[in-house]
Amino acid sequence: MTKDERQALILDMLMKQESLLVTDLSEHLNVSSVTIRKDLTELEKKKKLYRNHGKAILIDPYSENKNVSEKERLSVDEKRAIGIKAASMITPRDSILIASGTTVHALARCIQSSDRLTVITASLEVASILSIDTNIDIIQLGGILRHSSLSCVGRHAEEALNDFSCSKLFLGVDGIDLDLGITTTDMMEASLNRVMMQTAQKTIVLADSSKFGRRGFSKIADLKDVDQIITDSKISPSVAKKIEEMGIDLTIVETH
Repeated sequence: MTKDERQALILDMLMKQESLLVTDLSEHLNVSSVTIRKDLTELEKKKKLYRNHGKAILIDPYSENKNVSEKERLSVDEKRAIGIKAASMITPRDSILIASGTTVHALARCIQSSDRLTVITASLEVASILSIDTNIDIIQLGGILRHSSLSCVGRHAEEALNDFSCSKLFLGVDGIDLDLGITTTDMMEASLNRVMMQTAQKTIVLADSSKFGRRGFSKIADLKDVDQIITDSKISPSVAKKIEEMGIDLTIVETH
C-alpha cells in the first residue's frame, strides 16, 4: 500500500467513525505508530483532519466566538426543530431559565403560553421576542453586555439568581465534547451558566448536531451534570449511543 492509498483509507475510516486512535490505525493498517503520526501530520497540514491527544478527528474541535447575527444564519432548520421540541416541554405556570445563543432564540420564537409563565433570561433577544406575550413575566438579568451574543454576564447577573429557583434551564452551548463536557467561547458566560445550572432543577442543553466534537474556550460543566440534550437527526449514531450510555436523556428531532 502506497502512502497516498494509506492516507486515503485513513480519511475514509474517519468519515465513518469521526475519531480514530493512532494505535488502532497502526494495527489496522499494519504499519508503525511513527508512520501513522507522519501521515496524520501531513493530512492536518492539508486541513483534511485534526490531531488531538493521540487520535485523529474529522472536524476542527475549537469553536470561534462568532457574532450572533452570523450564527443566526447557521443550521436554521435544525434550530427551529429543536426550539419547537423544547417549547413543548414548558408546562402551565412554569418558571424557567433561558440562557443565551441563537438556539435559545429559536426556542423563544416557539413559546406560546396559554397560562402564566415566568422566564428569567440573560439574553436581550430572548426578552425582546417574549415581550409581545402579556402572559409571560420576564426577569431580565443585568450586568456586563456581551456584544457578540447580546446577553449579560458578570457578578450582578450571577448574584441576582440567588433569589430564584426554576424548574428548567434551557442552555445553548458552543461545544459538546464527550471527554471535556459542555463549553462556551467566553469564560464569564461559562461562569454564569454554571450558576444557572445550580438555580434550575433540570438542565436541558439545546444544541444542533454541528456542536458535537467541538470545544469552546471555557468549560461550563461535565456532561454528567446535564439532564437532557435536544439535538437534530444529523448527530452521529456513535456519538448518540455514547451519550445515552452516560445516562443522559437524548432527544433527537427529525430535520430534512
